[in-house]
Amino acid sequence: MTTELKNDLYLRALLREKTERTPAWMMRQAGRYLPEYRELRAQAGDFMSLCKNPELACEVTLQPLRRYPLDAAILFSDILTIPDALGLGLYFAQGEGPHFTHPINSLADIEKLGILDPNTSLKYVMDAVSKIHHALDGEVPLIGFSGSPWTLATYMVEGKPSKQFTKIKHMLYTQPQALHKLLHNLAINVANYLNAQIEAGAQAVMIFDTWGGVLAHREYQAFSLEYMQLVISHLKREARGRRVPVTLFTKGGGLWLEQIAASGADAVGVDWTVDLGKARELVGDKVAIQGNIDPSVLYADAQVINQTVELAVNDFAQGHDFNSAEFNRGHVFNLGHGIHQDVPVESPALMLEALRKFTERKI
Repeated sequence: MTTELKNDLYLRALLREKTERTPAWMMRQAGRYLPEYRELRAQAGDFMSLCKNPELACEVTLQPLRRYPLDAAILFSDILTIPDALGLGLYFAQGEGPHFTHPINSLADIEKLGILDPNTSLKYVMDAVSKIHHALDGEVPLIGFSGSPWTLATYMVEGKPSKQFTKIKHMLYTQPQALHKLLHNLAINVANYLNAQIEAGAQAVMIFDTWGGVLAHREYQAFSLEYMQLVISHLKREARGRRVPVTLFTKGGGLWLEQIAASGADAVGVDWTVDLGKARELVGDKVAIQGNIDPSVLYADAQVINQTVELAVNDFAQGHDFNSAEFNRGHVFNLGHGIHQDVPVESPALMLEALRKFTERKI
């Protein structure tokens, strides 16, 4: 049975169908820049307690939709839920981000990892997805997500956030088969995890390859893109009578857009180093494109925000007439990465208002 959506612009844009305006959502739209989020996190006690409480995760997911006219909700969770469920002991150090008590140090550690049943070991995520899906009641679609195999592996091997990625790159160049074994395990776990989210109510999914851009050219293909393609090949592509689009986002991946577009994904995410017009030239009609706005633009005043939105819209349009379906076909407006925690809460509203002004039309 087809899920009735009052606003399906986001799903239509991902499938490169005609849209009467360019849809928008913002990475990390539910989070620390919102005072209501900070209150709820204080109530939960800590970040993971918030993630692991389906009722609170549902509430956090809905918070930005009450403030802003967004065209999609995204599950409030963390990309490291899979490594946590695999027994690596995730915790968050004050001011230092995620750490693991039991990082991966050897092939023996990798061989101990199993394949999770996400409906048991990650049931709290599926319960949250189900609650959010029902709470949205068809207002907008719900996006499920996971970190990419490579990105998850970086945290699992480094044991904490890294700037140089020396431990995992040491493994890559000295024990490549061990790393391939880890990445294959993670690809199967990620696919199962995303499929469980789809079954629970997610209407689109996204793979965040946050650290793919730190790889050398050939290594990106072999250690990141190949495993995201494996994930995509195992995904459910239809649920509740509709296609379930998948977006692949490699931060710093602008040089590989053509290869990413050939991955089997429906859409590619781009960061602020990528020109939207040139990106559209490269990918042609293969995939939709999401993103490219520098999150720091949200610090600016209304005039700068307006100019930034107008330029992005025109870059993507590539000279197509405003009333042509090609003007914004396959464009999902978004930031090139997540919202910073100290941006003014008024700024996203200004950005979304500008987008409507520059793209809304009758078709």
